[in-house]
This record gives sequence, C-alpha cells and structure tokens, in this order.
Amino acid sequence: MSRLGTIVGVDVGGTFTDLFYFDEAKRTFRTNKVPSNRGDEATGFLEGLQGFGAVSHLTSIVHGTTVGTNALLERKGARIGLITTRGFRDVLEMRRRDRRNTWGLWGDFIPVVERDMRAEVDERVLSDGTIRTAVDVAQVAATARELLAKGAQALAIVFINAFANPENERRALEAVQAIWPNDNVACSSQILPEIREFERTSTTALNAYLQPVVGSYLQKLQNALAGEAFDGRFHIVQSNGGVMSTDAARRFPIRTALSGPAAGVIAAAEIAKAAGFPNVITGDLGGTSFDVSLVVDGATSLAAQTTIDFGLVVRTPMIEITTIGAGGGSIAHVDAGGLLQVGPESAGSRPGPVCYGGGNERPTLTDANVVLGRINAERPIGGKLKALDVEASKRAIARHVGEPLGLGVMEAAEAIVRIADSKMAGAIRLMSIERGHDPARFAAVPFGGGGALHVSALIKDVGLKAALVPRYPGVTSALGCVIADIRHDQVQTLNMFVDGLDIAALTGWMLSEAEHAQAAVKDARLAVERIDTLFELDMHYVGQTHTIRATLPAEIRDGAIALTVEDVRKAFETAYQKSFSRLLPGVPIKIVNLRTAAIGVRPRFDLSALAPDDNADLGKARRGSREVWFDGKWWATAIYARLDLPVGSDIAGPAILEQPDATTVIAPGFQARVDAFGNVIVELI
Repeated sequence: MSRLGTIVGVDVGGTFTDLFYFDEAKRTFRTNKVPSNRGDEATGFLEGLQGFGAVSHLTSIVHGTTVGTNALLERKGARIGLITTRGFRDVLEMRRRDRRNTWGLWGDFIPVVERDMRAEVDERVLSDGTIRTAVDVAQVAATARELLAKGAQALAIVFINAFANPENERRALEAVQAIWPNDNVACSSQILPEIREFERTSTTALNAYLQPVVGSYLQKLQNALAGEAFDGRFHIVQSNGGVMSTDAARRFPIRTALSGPAAGVIAAAEIAKAAGFPNVITGDLGGTSFDVSLVVDGATSLAAQTTIDFGLVVRTPMIEITTIGAGGGSIAHVDAGGLLQVGPESAGSRPGPVCYGGGNERPTLTDANVVLGRINAERPIGGKLKALDVEASKRAIARHVGEPLGLGVMEAAEAIVRIADSKMAGAIRLMSIERGHDPARFAAVPFGGGGALHVSALIKDVGLKAALVPRYPGVTSALGCVIADIRHDQVQTLNMFVDGLDIAALTGWMLSEAEHAQAAVKDARLAVERIDTLFELDMHYVGQTHTIRATLPAEIRDGAIALTVEDVRKAFETAYQKSFSRLLPGVPIKIVNLRTAAIGVRPRFDLSALAPDDNADLGKARRGSREVWFDGKWWATAIYARLDLPVGSDIAGPAILEQPDATTVIAPGFQARVDAFGNVIVELI
C-alpha cells in the first residue's frame, strides 16, 4: 500500500541504542550500536541514525521505547486529575482486594492519582445503557478548572457503565476540551470501552499519567528529526508487538508500556521459527533488566491484562513478558543480612559500570564479566567506548563484595555472575515450569547486549534442550522493529446471550469494529502485503465471573460476515474444553466483549540475508586465545570473530565468540554450531 524504501528500527535501551537499517527494495541491511544518553535520548538516537548516512534519505523509522515502562516503574509520570461518577472516587485504591503482602497488614499503596486530585460529579448510566442522570457539563467544566488550578497536567474521565453508553462521558469530554490547555484529556470509552470499573479506571488513569511524559519524549525526537530534514514516517512499536503511528502513541501511550521488549520477542520468534525451533523462551538482557517471554508453536503469547507493578493494572493486549532487575548495569552489593545481591538498582549508561570510567564506584554484572575475562576489555561492544578499565572493576569488586564476604576477587566476580544467572533462571522457570511447560522441549533465545554471555548457564540451570543465539543478538529488538506487523486492537462490551442471539446484530458490530481497526492500520502508511482481521469473544457460563477468549471462524467477504449461532457456541465450547477439560451442558452462555484485531502483514524479511557469506572461513575467524575464568579456575579459551564463522562450523567450549554488538560465551562442556541462517546453536555435550 506504500512504496518500498529504507526503514530503520531503533531500540533505545538503558545503556545502548541499537539500530537495524533495511533497504526494502535491495533487501540489504546494516546495523549500528551507540551509547544511550540517559535523559537526552535524542542525542544517541540521532547519532545512531547518522551512522547510516543522511537521515533525510530514510523513508521510515520504527522505534521501540521503554520510556512508558520506566515512568510507571519509577513513578515518574505526570500530575494528573480524575473526574468520575459520584461514589466512585476511590476505585483506584480499592483495586481488586489484593494486597502487596499476603500476610500482615503493613504496606502502603499510593495510586498514581492523589485523592485530592480525584473529583466526583453527578451523572449515572445504568448497566443496560439507560441514562438515569444526565451529566451536568457546567459542573464538569468547573471541576476541571479546579484540577487545573491544583497543577493537573492531564485528565482522565471515567464514568460508571460508560462502556454500555458513552454519551455522558463524551459530553463531559467536550466540556473539558473546551477549557483544557493541552490535548492530554481522554475518557474511558476511548481507552477501554469494556466492563469492570477498576480495570477501566486504572488503564485510563495510567494512560493520562503517561501522556505528558511520552508526548514530550516523542516531541524531542521529532524535533531532532526535523532538524535533519527527515520527512518520512516515524512509528512506535506497541506492547502487542504491532506498530502504530506517533500520533496514536500520543493519544494512547499506555499501549507502549512494553514497547521495546515486545519488539525483541517478535524478532526472536521469527528467527527461531525459521531455524526450526517453534518452542523457545526468549531472554533479553540489556543494561538494566532481563525480559523473558514464551513462544509456543511459533506464536507469541498475548495477555489481555498486565500488572506493570503492584496496583498498576493495564488492560490492553500485551505480549506476555516477565521482567526482573538483572541487567549488565545491575549493581552488586552485600545486604544487611550478609547476602550477595545483584540488582535491581542499575548504573545505567550514566555513569555506567565501573570499567566504563564514568564515575561509578560500585561493581556491576558487566564488571564481573570483564574481570572473568569473558568480555574483551580491549574491544567492548558498541565501538564507541574506549578500552575498559579492568583494574578499576577488580578494585570495586574486592571492596564491595570480596572483602565483606571473605572472597578473592575472582571468586567474588564469579559469585556475582552466578547470582545473576540464578535470577535469570528463576524468571525462565516462572514462564515455563509454573505454566505447565517442560523446559526440555524449549530452546533459549538470548539476545540484547548481554544475553549471550550467560547462554551456557541458562541451559544448565533450567534444563533447556539448547540455545539459539541470533546472528546479531545485540540488535535483535531493533530488527523486531523492522519486521513487526502493523496492528490495532479494539474491544467493545456487548453483553449478549448465545441463546436467542441476534446474529445480524453481532456481525454488524464486527463489521463496524473491523472498519475502524483497518483504518488505523492504513493510517500508519507502511508497506503491507495484506490486512488480516481477527475476531474474538470474551465469554462465560452464566454465574461465572471470569471469561475465556473464543476465536471466531469469521472472515469478511464482499462486505459481509458469514457466521451462525452454532459457530459462536462451538468456538466457546472448544476454548472452554481446552482450558478446563469439560463443559457444563444446560448452562446458558453469555458473550461479554467483542475483541477485534486488524493486522497489516509486512513484507517478509528474508532471514537468510543474515547468513555468513561465501568468504567466511573458520581458520580466519580464529583470533587466538586468552585465559578466562570458569568454575573456579582459569581456562585457555579459544576466541573467534563470530561474524566470520562459516555455516556448519562446530566449536567446542570453552570458547568466546566476539562481534561488535554482543559476546557469546561457550562454557566448558558445551558445543556450538553455526546454522544456515548464521545463528549459533549451543548445546550441552
């Protein structure tokens, strides 16, 4: 639908900014990796783009960002106001009767909207959509002025039962927009027109909480691009793994909450499927965190609802990702109980690990890997850093870890790595074993700047059958930005019974929702091969509280949908049987929500383009050897230039594979081989 051109995927992490350049017409690519500038990401963003030539020559840029995630986790969003129905002021604090600690009554929870910034107005819509009390727009406007005077930068409007009839909300929104000084105003029927007042209130409030933050960030990037005469398209990766326009990201920043990690999962799933590994567990190890996701039978797992942090519930489709604070910049320390801890505090990119020479004096996971000889201090990844200061890392580890624990420097460094390995293994078990999956059926796909450093330990500690290290692990998330499809998800509450179902009314809703979703995909104006539309229903037996998701066998043909009541019933029973291994004959079935997804399928990226060329040679790839510390002693370890390894290479550990964007460590007792796509397959001998 759009002309082919040059597209760049950009993933801004806590330490590095990763970029993947792809010429859609020539089918050629290039990569780049530059240090991030925490607090001034636009500088690193531009520096990375300029590595490919004139920014003005680029056709489109797709960006995976963690700005929204960080703002939520660090509680650094905007000061916002909330206007709601009288009597529902404290929905955000009541939550779902959950509490931070299972036992005891201690622990505070502070909602993102302070209580004096939550205001009530007179209005009431019944659950069937009947307006019992019309909203007083003058009262709403006066309330909005009061919140503005208190310093509100954004406003959320959430009325009870607005999912059934949004008229009161929309009238209130119009009244507020007439006096509000910016565009940071939204109502729940725009964000989540779905039943359940807490989830709808939480999602709408968090969207407002992020609007000024994400909007300001995107504006800085757009200003920087304008200064380079860039007039192409600038897009953002969503948490569901799809792509949306920056205008949409400004309106719905909550959909970017897991943007960066989602892009990596998309790329890892494509790479693994092409390599013959449909079941994988992805592990993105960056500067500040380790993000884990599950891919089963080649498909990523989408969650309808995610808890970013305690009490911060987001109900919008997101790729299921578990995040822990164990990144390359995670700081190692001995706690008050005398136990060694790694993270969650991170040195980030500024000042960074001790070996970077940026002023940090506390050891990090990266410092430990440098001291152990696993990272080449003379040629650090990224290409922009000077030689790393190994001695400074040793002093920091000795002071903060070795001396308190009575360990030598090398033993302390290895202890840091083992603690980090244990935390990563725990996150993988959470996503596999605790969900009924046997890790022995799965391969790990480690990526990010540091994932491949820990590949051997993850196989051994978790019991995985193998690991697949992508050709360019350090820029996998950036690659995901390039290959991600365009996706737009919508939800609408219907409250219909299957018995006596008006199938014409249902298909009418489906066609209307599909039209809006497809329009959002077309608005992105990226080249797509086709637009697929998927329909799902949230359904349950009458008397049950929770729903299951049933996929409808429905396609739009000639502006119509051929669907029967029996199709709907069968879709529910199939999903219910799969989840609970039984049905409840005779119990009425209710349809709660209609979910619609429009997916603009991007031209397929030929992963064989990443494979080594015919000039690759195992002998030429050998770079000598160096002493590396494994299992309490030094080992003579073979060093290879990873990108020069030919297809079919077999390498026995211990060995280290170096490349500009990452380092892969093959520990003693492991074997590695290079497949037809240039991936490195690591297995326990």
